[in-house]
Amino acid sequence: MRAHYVPPAQFETFLDPEAAVWKEAGREELKLEGTPLGMQLTAHIRAAWAGRKIGSVARASVAAVHDGQVLAFRLEWSAANGGREPADNHEFTDGAAVVLPSSAGAPIITMGAPGMAVNAWYWRADDERARHVVAEGLGSSRTVDVELVRGRGTWKDGRWCVVIARALRVDTQEPIAQLEPGAETGFGVAVWDGNHGERAGIKAFSGPLWHELQLDAVPETTR
Repeated sequence: MRAHYVPPAQFETFLDPEAAVWKEAGREELKLEGTPLGMQLTAHIRAAWAGRKIGSVARASVAAVHDGQVLAFRLEWSAANGGREPADNHEFTDGAAVVLPSSAGAPIITMGAPGMAVNAWYWRADDERARHVVAEGLGSSRTVDVELVRGRGTWKDGRWCVVIARALRVDTQEPIAQLEPGAETGFGVAVWDGNHGERAGIKAFSGPLWHELQLDAVPETTR
């Protein structure tokens, strides 16, 4: 998939999922699958979900654009009711994330490995700030900040449209993905259906291998 270059003057409204910038960006349909039951962290979770379907969202549409400074993804998928604020401890919210490798060889299926981190840009329907997350293996996810990643979602006619964005490069010691125009990287997506009780490791995701993302180079005339 390509992350299309968009001039900054056209990019400024990118957080609006209905902005014109997204109408011209190519979309890719990704098939999603449930995370394997055997990889859930506790016996309690494995027992509670035995025989139940994990990953109720079967497909997601993905597009990406950048302006040489910021990379933004637009995700769209079917959702029953646009669940937002949980009413009690037995209800959960919808959510989505884009996952990128922080280092070469980092596996997405296990959310990284020791010394090989992955970086998730995570949005929840009840918290539009979004979260910047790193992980080095199952159960190791941690939020490193709630400022650098920006997100916005709209639910209409049974579908979520969500934009998640971050600067290509960030000055930090945290093991996050550092990106460049013209470069290639891997990416994956995850979607949580709160109405289906999904949270944490119970989710739909884009498979055990990275999908390819090619960032357009910045045109010479704009440098």
